Amino acid sequence: MAIKNEDEADLTGVAPRTKPKPPIEKIGDRKLKPSTLMMGHGYDPMLSEGSLKPPIFLTSTFVFPNAAAGKRHFEGVTGKRPGGAEGLVYSRFNGPNQEILEDRLGIWEDAEDALAFSSGMSAIATLFLSMVKPGDTIVHSGPLYAATETLIARILGRFGVHWLDFPAGATREEIDAVLGKAASGRVALIYLESPANPTNALVDIQAVAASRDAIFKNAAEKPPIAIDNTFLGPLWLKPLEHGADIVVYSLTKYAGGHSDLVAGGVLGSKEHINTIRLMRNTIGTICDPHTAWMLMRSLETLELRMSRAGENAVKVCEFLRSHPKVERVGYLGFLEDTPGMERQADIYRRHCTGAGSTFSLIVKGGEKEAFAFLDALKIAKLAVSLGGTETLASHPAAMTHLSVPDARKKALGITDNLVRISIGVEDADDLIADFQQALDAI
Repeated sequence: MAIKNEDEADLTGVAPRTKPKPPIEKIGDRKLKPSTLMMGHGYDPMLSEGSLKPPIFLTSTFVFPNAAAGKRHFEGVTGKRPGGAEGLVYSRFNGPNQEILEDRLGIWEDAEDALAFSSGMSAIATLFLSMVKPGDTIVHSGPLYAATETLIARILGRFGVHWLDFPAGATREEIDAVLGKAASGRVALIYLESPANPTNALVDIQAVAASRDAIFKNAAEKPPIAIDNTFLGPLWLKPLEHGADIVVYSLTKYAGGHSDLVAGGVLGSKEHINTIRLMRNTIGTICDPHTAWMLMRSLETLELRMSRAGENAVKVCEFLRSHPKVERVGYLGFLEDTPGMERQADIYRRHCTGAGSTFSLIVKGGEKEAFAFLDALKIAKLAVSLGGTETLASHPAAMTHLSVPDARKKALGITDNLVRISIGVEDADDLIADFQQALDAI
């Protein structure tokens, strides 16, 4: 922000404004939609020379207006006073780009607060480190993203943290059994991933919340429920509405959406976010200002990109499900008319507003046939990740979940003939032509 000198103030008769205008969140009684708020929420152009878009604030530190303000800010940064700093301090703690981004992230899910991180895994790791201590137990759904499973079982396990899990599609009774067993010790966190990566199995968040509330009646002992919402959020699933307390994102995926950045996010109540923020301030897992700026740009088109990708996925999956070389398509939009999937269909109806654009394709055969399909693709790119503008395809058993023990992969349904596909915003008929010729190559 450029401050006018005394001569300029005298000439104009207007004192410089140093505080942002109040945010516009309503017009009359109408609450503005997230897609509208992404165009300017949390940013006042007059504090940045009138620039329509926020500049990238490439600075390591910020100047305090006075010593008392510096003390006040550090009381928040160190946790002596909850809520974080009330102003800008140092780029390991906060910055203009990150704070605007966090304001906008929270809007999508009506969360009280949000934090941005350098990657999805740094967000998850910071969450875990802020919640657990040696001897605690993490109860989680399965499968999880392979790096998350590794972090829980192999890394935190070295520090005396235990874990128990239940399958993604578990019933209330199955969830009760696992939580009841875990309740003999201190359960620090219940961690979910829905849909599960890469099987697309849904977790009944409402059943998990009901089970938690029934078993842990003492509020002080009640573990928070956190969920990785990367596959469907924030457009097609809003977990906070169904009983979750904390939502985790790999912002690399749909939020970033252009396969050109790596970042993570955590959303939730101010109480939980304050706890996680203190850990982030300590270990320095905040995202950088340039990445935050790119994410702000991407959030402006989030609804458009996700909607187009979702529409494409419907057409592509309708083609794939009837192909003679396809055993099954693990697409949420098919749950209603798939025998044996009644419970998953019920969860889908209660929780989701769309089927997403990432799904599993199970080809007839094994690794040989899956590899032949992947190697023949011409439009879809053979790469890990998802949620970008381009269509991506990968082989979880041999790539993202390679480190998962074979027995656990088999139990979780991560088979050698499973291909994970993330549909982009290309022309749907072009994608169908590409998948047709790739299947012909098997």
